[in-house]
This record gives sequence, C-alpha cells and structure tokens, in this order.
Amino acid sequence: MKTRYAAIILLASTLPLAAQTTAKTTVKKSAADPLTVHRNAIVIDTHADTTQRLVDENYDLADPLNGGQLNLESAKKGNLGAEFFSIWVEPDLYKGQYAKRTLELIDAVYQQAAKHPDQMMMAYSPADIEKAHREHKLAALMGIEGGHSIENSLGLLRDYYRLGVRYMTLTWSNSNDWADSSGDADNEKVHHTQDGLTDFGKDVVYEMNRLGMMVDISHVSDKTFYRAVITSRAPVIASHSSARAITNAPRNMTDDMLRAVARSGGPTSKGGVVMVNYYSAFISQAYRDAAHAQEAEVKKATDDLKAQYAKDGKQVTYGDLEKLEEQYANKIPRPPLSALIDHIDHIAKVAGVDHVGLGSDFDGVSGQLPEGIDSAADLPKITQALMARGYSAADCDKILGGNLLRVFREVEGTAKRLQAEAGTRPKIGESQPFKKN
Repeated sequence: MKTRYAAIILLASTLPLAAQTTAKTTVKKSAADPLTVHRNAIVIDTHADTTQRLVDENYDLADPLNGGQLNLESAKKGNLGAEFFSIWVEPDLYKGQYAKRTLELIDAVYQQAAKHPDQMMMAYSPADIEKAHREHKLAALMGIEGGHSIENSLGLLRDYYRLGVRYMTLTWSNSNDWADSSGDADNEKVHHTQDGLTDFGKDVVYEMNRLGMMVDISHVSDKTFYRAVITSRAPVIASHSSARAITNAPRNMTDDMLRAVARSGGPTSKGGVVMVNYYSAFISQAYRDAAHAQEAEVKKATDDLKAQYAKDGKQVTYGDLEKLEEQYANKIPRPPLSALIDHIDHIAKVAGVDHVGLGSDFDGVSGQLPEGIDSAADLPKITQALMARGYSAADCDKILGGNLLRVFREVEGTAKRLQAEAGTRPKIGESQPFKKN
C-alpha cells in the first residue's frame, strides 16, 4: 500500500512594495511532519540477515540491492541509524562448524566497516550508536541468532562479546542442549529440557547479564521464555517477534508474554522491549495460512535441492535455499502495510509504548514483507503510518529506537553491578552438581 507524506507547509512573505523587491518563498516543515520526525530520530533495527549475503555471495553493502533489502544506500534513504547484523549459523548445514561459521560472519561485518569508514562504523554501546548518529554513519552492531553458536561454552560466549556481539537469541528454530525452541517444541523426537532452561542455560543467562549482552527471547519456546525472564537480572528483548493475538505463530508473543517482557529485569527495571518482525507470515494470518498450505511442497523441493547439491559434491548455501523458497512465497499476495502497523499498535496498547520497537528481519525473509516495505529505504512509511494513527513524535522516537537504547543502557548498568560482585555467585552447575534434563 503506497502512502504519501503529509503536505509541506509553505510560508511566503513579501517585502514592502516601496522596496520594489519580493522575498524568496521559504519552505518549512512542521515539527509534527512524519518525515521530519523520522529524520530526527535514531532509527534502530535489531535484526537483519544480510550477513549471510556478505559471506556466501561476497556481497558489498555499497553494491546495488540486487534483490536484497539492506545496503548502505537504502539505509541512508530510510535514515537507518543502527543495524544489528544477525550472526546466524544454519544448524544442519554447518554441523560441527558452528564456531567457525560464527567467526566468519562476525569478520564479514568488520570487513564492511573497514571498507566503508565514511558511511558506517562498528558500534558496541548506546554511546557508539549516538556517535554514529552525530556523524551521519550507520552504526553496525551484531547479535547472535541461536545459542548453538556457543557450543555449550561460556568461554566462547565471552569471546563473542569481546568481538562485539551485543545480544544472543537463546535458540534459533532448533532447540539446543540447554534451551528449547518454539520451532521444535512439539517434536517428540527432539530432546527438550525439563524447565525451559537447564542449570547451564541459567548460567548462560547470568553470564550474558554479567557481560552486558542483551538476552533475546525471540525463537524460544513458551516454557523457555518464562524461565529466561525469571532468570535474567536485566530486561530482555525480543529482537524480531510480533503479536500472537493477531497472528497465531509460535514465534510471536502472547499478550501475557508481552506484559512479561515489559516487567522483565526486576522491580527497579523499566522493562524490556519487543521488536516487531516484518515477515508476512508473522503479521498476517491469511498469509500464514497460505504459506502453511505450501509447506509439504516446499519441503520436498528443498530436500531435492540439497540432494542435488550433495550429488554434485557442492555445499548448498542459505542463499540457494532462500531463492527456492522465494519462488513459492511469491505466489502468495503480500499483506498491506497496515498489517505491520497493527502489530506495533497492539504491542504498544498491551505492553505500553515504552516496550515496542523494530526488528525487520531484512534479508531473512526474501520478498515476503508487507506491501510498501521493499527495503530499508521504506522505513519512513512506518513513521507516517504510526502518526496517522495518532502516535506523537515522542512516541515515534521511542518506537523507532529510543526504547532499545534505554534497554541497552540498563543492560550495561546491570553488567557493571554484577561485575562488582565478581566471585560471589558460583555457577549453578557447580553448586548443584546433579544433572537436570
């Protein structure tokens, strides 16, 4: 659905006739103009899978999109101030090589920042994001998507933090040894934990709190969600999830979960934030139902492609699989932009406007975004649509990035307090040596 920005207010004035001259017409934007509000905001997106393109396609962010959804040009047009590049390791393709693949993806983000220092910079803190904003550069941050990347090692977790990772999604669509995923929660063939997090999983959450790494509960099972919220001493985030009350997807948050995120972090915390995912199957029930009807056909085509690559002695890539899936997705009509705004609006009403933000999933969902959102260049349309529903400039500042900055700062503050208590908390696995499954 195409939208237009509010009309420009023209203010004209003329000099006295005796001067026999006419002043130039001046153009002034209203403070409430959506484009002005958007341009003045620090816009933060907490999830883009463009990192896969950087490694698998040797893609450069200065290149044209070529079917993608994020590059430097589109980020500039959309006033995207900070992007969390997803460090996601496909668990089947890279089995036995999780850490290697993780490090390659991290390196790819650094390589882009080194190649384009005039347009982007690596960022590790809210202060860095604000610095990039002042310098009109894209702040590049990183978030690990899937706890399997740490290979059950707190040492690797610490190493990833040292390399700049500032959030970790406890699981991806696959459960790991210490946390359960919404992607296989009903699969009886998959081993699951008893309580949502094992003792080691609780140690992971605590260590993330101590380091200053945001705990991300997108993708986790409902049981793991509640256990993580209770365990975390800092507010949690959902880096790319939407509202289950509107679209019944396990990846989305129920209203009770939305309220739990808003209350996370303890009695003195201002609470966490849910960053809305733009994927059509997470924001439109009609689209989701149509996609579900294709699942068997898509799975067969995917299995056939993997088998063909194996026969030819080649490694199928995420990009190869994505292109195949996109062929089927393109057969389903995209939902309107209003479907995305409905989710932002719902979360703001249920959890509060202080607890919602943007987590696009750019380049992780092919062309399966709502109408009007084709790339980062279209982000101003979200601001316009929100203001059309009555959201103020201050509300939009929070939704576009202010809420995430607040949580990020609180996570840093929690880390400083826990580091001051160093040595006072034994690992749960050491204080309770029995094994819990």
